[in-house]
Amino acid sequence: MSIALIGTGAIASYVRAQLNSAGLPIAAIVVRPGKKSDGPTPHVSTVADLPRGIELLIDCAGHEALRTHGVEALRAGIDVVTVSIGALADAKLEAELGDAAQEGGSVLHLASGAIGALDALRAGRAGTLDKVTYTGRKPPKGWMGSPAEDKLDLANLSEAATHFSGSAREASLAYPKNANVAAAVALSSLGFDNTAVELIADPFATSNIHEVNATGDFGALTFAISGNSLPDNPRSSALAAMSVVAKILEDRKPIRF
Repeated sequence: MSIALIGTGAIASYVRAQLNSAGLPIAAIVVRPGKKSDGPTPHVSTVADLPRGIELLIDCAGHEALRTHGVEALRAGIDVVTVSIGALADAKLEAELGDAAQEGGSVLHLASGAIGALDALRAGRAGTLDKVTYTGRKPPKGWMGSPAEDKLDLANLSEAATHFSGSAREASLAYPKNANVAAAVALSSLGFDNTAVELIADPFATSNIHEVNATGDFGALTFAISGNSLPDNPRSSALAAMSVVAKILEDRKPIRF
C-alpha cells in the first residue's frame, strides 16, 4: 500500500514512525505551501502533487486540513483516514466528503481518536438509544486558546467549572481543537444534534478525562478514560495517534473487527 500523510506535528510524527516500523513507509507528506522538506520523503502542498499510485491519505493535521485536502483526495479515488472528526459537524462539509467518496469510489475512515466504547454505542444504536452524554474534563491549561477563556478565569480557578453545555454539534463547531471526542461519540450514537456534551475545566485534574454515559434497549453504559499526551506535545492525545495506526493495521488483516 502506498500511503501519504498530511502534517508534520506530534500525531503525524508518531503515526509515521509506527507505520514505518510496521513496514508501511510514508511515500509523501502534504504540508502548507512553502514548507521545505526535512528529509528524503517528498513534501507537496496539494493532493494533485502527490506521487502516482497513492492509495491512502492520512489526515493528522486538524479540521482545516481535512477540509482542504479530504474532498480532493476522495474524489480522486484515494481513501482517507482522519481523526479530525469534529469537522463533520459542518453539515455542508460532511455532504461534500460523502459525495466525493461516492464519486471517487473511495472511503473516509474515521479513527476512534482519544475515546473508547464506540463499538458498544454503535451496537446499541441497532436497537434504541435513549440518551447519550459525553463529558470532557481537562486541567485549565488544556482549555487555553478555546472559548473557555472567555467564560472562565482559567489561570485562577479554585474548583471545577463547566464552560459549555449543549449538543455535540455546537461543541464541535465552537471548540474545533478540543471536541473531536464529542464528535466521535455523536457519530457512533445519536448524532450531532441529539448527543449531549458538557465541557469542564478542573484545577484538580491531572490529565484529560473523557466520560461517556448511555442508556437504551441494551441497558446502560458508563465509560471513562484518563488519557496521556504524546511526549512531543502535551496537547496531543497519545491514544488518538495510536487509533490512527490501529485503524490502518486492522484494515489490512484478513480477519478483523
